[in-house]
Amino acid sequence: MHVTTADKRATFKKMHESGCFILPNPVDVGSAKALQHLGFKAIASSSAGFAWTIGKADNHVSVEDVCQHLAALSSAVDIPVNADFEGGFAVEPDKIADNVERCVRTGVAGLSIEDSTGDKAKPLYDRALAVERIKASRKAIGDSGTLLVGRCEAYLWGVTDLKLVIDRLTAYADAGADCLYAPGLKSREDIAAVVKAVHPKPFNLLIGGAGLSLQEAADLGVRRISVGGSLARAAWGGFMRAAKEMAEQGTFTELGNGYSGGELNKMFS
Repeated sequence: MHVTTADKRATFKKMHESGCFILPNPVDVGSAKALQHLGFKAIASSSAGFAWTIGKADNHVSVEDVCQHLAALSSAVDIPVNADFEGGFAVEPDKIADNVERCVRTGVAGLSIEDSTGDKAKPLYDRALAVERIKASRKAIGDSGTLLVGRCEAYLWGVTDLKLVIDRLTAYADAGADCLYAPGLKSREDIAAVVKAVHPKPFNLLIGGAGLSLQEAADLGVRRISVGGSLARAAWGGFMRAAKEMAEQGTFTELGNGYSGGELNKMFS
């Protein structure tokens, strides 16, 4: 049975009502299909993971490239796709709205908007502008059923001020964000405090390596867990170890650790 975009969006919204789920991040159509094959109920794009596949650094990819990528992911799988839409590829709210409309047309079930400027001297947009960017995104989404995620990037940029994070996330919730996200939180106390502050709206936790388990995050009230570029880095780890061994030593031992080609062909047949 064909799964429509409307079906995926309805499913995705339902997933945010209770429990806790893992939202893994593929880098291309093949890895997206693999994650669906493994039983994941939804996936999210990774700005870094995708950028590396086309030989670019994170945050150096055009909105055109990203929208093509999102359309490919969304059409390749029958499960919802959440878009890592960075900062909306614009500063001004009206221009963000135009780009969000483009993103919605790719068929994604959700999209996130960040509040970081990319400037180390002033890493976050002024609060008022950041809120207007979320409001503009909400208006652009309209009645499409697409989920809006408001992200506060403070901790990733060294602004480890929990009160600021909570203030911004609650403001983004009031501005129309359906789900809240503050990557970089580590301690159980900080995570629990943010979950409580944004309740009843769901909170997304980033886990990039050793950390809380799915059950431990669920016990803190987290609704969903994403892994950002971690799956991409894991794949690049295997690739670079094997390539460096060949380049530097002329040996091929690491190639023996690869995934079975037969299993991959079976999965994609």
